Formats: sequence, C-alpha cells, structure tokens
Amino acid sequence: MFVDYKSISDDAKVWVYPSSRKFYKTEIETLENKVKSFVDNWKKGDEYFTASYQLLHNRFIVFIADDEKSPLTNADIDASVAFILELQQTYNIELLDKMNVCFKQGEFVQYKELKDFKKLLKNKALTGKTIIFDNLIANNHDFKNYWEIPIEESWYNRFL
Repeated sequence: MFVDYKSISDDAKVWVYPSSRKFYKTEIETLENKVKSFVDNWKKGDEYFTASYQLLHNRFIVFIADDEKSPLTNADIDASVAFILELQQTYNIELLDKMNVCFKQGEFVQYKELKDFKKLLKNKALTGKTIIFDNLIANNHDFKNYWEIPIEESWYNRFL
C-alpha cells in the first residue's frame, strides 16, 4: 500500500534507480502516475506492507518499502525489477546499471561511466568535495543521511 514518504521508518528498505538521462518535463506526470500505481499495488491486499517512492532531480526513481511486518519475497523483488525493466523500455533509458556514477556539477546531475568518472578525478575536473550519489545504500536512514555526500566521505574516495 502506498503511503506518504514521511511516514516510512528509517529501517525501511531502499532501492535507488538512476536514469541514464534526465526525465523530460513532458514525461514526469505519466512516470509518477506509473510509479505510484506500481507502489500502491505492490503486494496488493497485504494490509501490513507499506511503501513509497521518490522521484528526485528528475533522474532518480527511489522505492522505499517498510516490510518489517510483512517481509518482501523474491517474487515481490522480481515484480519491482520487472516494473523497472518496463520503464527502461518505455522511456528508452538505463535504470539498472550500477557501474555508472552520478554526481553534481553545479546545479546539474551528471551520469557517467565509472571509467569516465575516474578520468575526471585524475584530471582534477572533480574534487573530494564534489557531491556524489551513493545509489547502493540499502535503508531509509542511510538514504536520508548518506545518499548525497562529498566523494571524500563516500566509498568512491578510493578513486581520489
């Protein structure tokens, strides 16, 4: 069941799907309707399961599932991945490639392959102070506190 994000616990599970491109303004409303509908129907009929989503920077789709009282099964996870695959096809984007890096350059969010990110660091186009998105975080507490952090405070700091 879909609930307001503010009501989700810090222990809730989080999945971040970075888009290979920014969603166009003309796509946002339809995309949000699709994502909200999926979340609302995810584990339909299970009154103990609550979930929410965030669409951030017109680029990141974030699922947040509070499954403490009603754990997610492999089939539930498969359903979410199938939905993401459907979005990839519909919008001609990549959402599942975890080998890409997202970071801020000024007010813009950049999406680069890891090898290109390393080159930017080597060439001093990015610094340890550059804000990076850690899309591998696993729970809502970490999402709130460690998703957007300077490279020097992230696991990416090994590339500095």
